[in-house]
Amino acid sequence: MHIEFYEFFVILGGISMPRKGDNIYKRKDGRWEGRFVKGRTNGRTIFGSVFGKTRRETKAKLAVAQYEWQEGLLEAKRHRTKLEGVSDAWLQESEAFLKESTIAKYRDYLRCYICPRFGKMDMGNISDEMLSAFCISLLEKGGANCQGLSTKTVSEIFRVMKQLRKFAMSRKISVGYQADCLAIRQKTKPLRVFSPMEREKLQAYLEASNRRSHLGILLCLSTGIRLGELCALTWDDISLDEQKLYVRRTLQRIRDHEGRCAKTKIVITPPKSDCSIRTIPLPRKLCSALAPTRRPGAFFLTGDTEKFVEPRTMQNHFKAVLVAIGIADANFHALRHTFATQCVEADFDVKCLSELLGHSDVSITLNRYVHPTMELKRQNMEKLLS
Repeated sequence: MHIEFYEFFVILGGISMPRKGDNIYKRKDGRWEGRFVKGRTNGRTIFGSVFGKTRRETKAKLAVAQYEWQEGLLEAKRHRTKLEGVSDAWLQESEAFLKESTIAKYRDYLRCYICPRFGKMDMGNISDEMLSAFCISLLEKGGANCQGLSTKTVSEIFRVMKQLRKFAMSRKISVGYQADCLAIRQKTKPLRVFSPMEREKLQAYLEASNRRSHLGILLCLSTGIRLGELCALTWDDISLDEQKLYVRRTLQRIRDHEGRCAKTKIVITPPKSDCSIRTIPLPRKLCSALAPTRRPGAFFLTGDTEKFVEPRTMQNHFKAVLVAIGIADANFHALRHTFATQCVEADFDVKCLSELLGHSDVSITLNRYVHPTMELKRQNMEKLLS
C-alpha cells in the first residue's frame, strides 16, 4: 500500500509546530510525537500516539501505526461477519442469562463441530445445501473414531446454528441459510424401567443398608429426583419434621474453557428451569430410613460440609449395586423412569406427577410415561356402548 505524507512546518519560538493536516510535533521533553485519530466516543476524539527521537523516526512509526490500526479495523469488521466472530459475540451476550453449563455445552459444539467447518466463512456465504451436507456428515461420522453422532446431539448442534442466525440478523449481518429446512427425526429409545420384581429386590437391598450412597439411590427411586440434583443435595434441603424435600440446585462436571490446567470443573447451580425448583413430599417410611444419617448443613451423600460426590462416582456406586444383587445393567436415570412409571401405574394425577418430576410442561410427562395398555383402551371403547 502506497502512503503519501505532506509536511508543512512553521517555526514559532524555536519549537517545530505542525501546520493543519500534520500531526507530528516536537514535545517540551525533546521527543517527537505523532498522533492519529482512532475514533470518537461521546463527541470526543480518541487519538493514538507514537514517539521518536527524531522527526523522521516518528514519521515512519506513525505511518506503520496508522496502517496497522486501519488493518485492525478492517479485520475486526471482517471477523464480525464471519461465523466465529458472530459466535464469539453471541456467547458473550448469552453469558448474562444462560447457565454456565449451557454456555460450556454450546462452546463445545462450536469448537468441536461448527467452527472447524464454517468458522472462517462469512455468514452470508453459508447455504442450506452446505448445512444439509454437514448434517449428513455428523450423523454418519461426526463422533469419535468416525462414529456417527446421535440425532439428539445433531439436533442440538443445529439449534446453535439457528440461534447464530437469529443473533446475526439482529445485528444486521447477512445470513445465507435458513436451517428450518432440516428436520432431524430423533430416534426414541425405549425407557429402561425396572420390573416390579427388580424394584422390590432393589428397594429391599437399599433399605437394609445404612451407607449414604445406598440411601441416595433409595431417595431417587422414591422421589424421581435427577442424579445432579441428588449430588447437590444438602441436609438444609431436607426437613424430616415436615417430611419435605426441597430441590434447589444441581451439581455437574462441565468443561472449563477458561482454566489453565484443569480441563473440567464441578459447578453447583440452580436447575435449568424454574419448574425444576420444587418441593417433594417424603413418605414417613423414607424419612425414618434417612434420619440416622442427618448432619445439618452437610452434603446428603457425604455427611460433610465441604466434600461432595460427583455424578460419575454416584453412577459407579449404582452400577455396583446392580451387580451385587444380580439386576441387569441400567443407567442411573432408570431410577427416575421407574418412579414415574410406578406413579402412572398407581393412577397419579398427571399434573401432580409432572410437578414432582420438575417437567416444564405436562405434555412431556404424558408423552414420555403415560402409555395406555390395550386393556385400558378396550375399557374406554366399551364405555361408548354402555
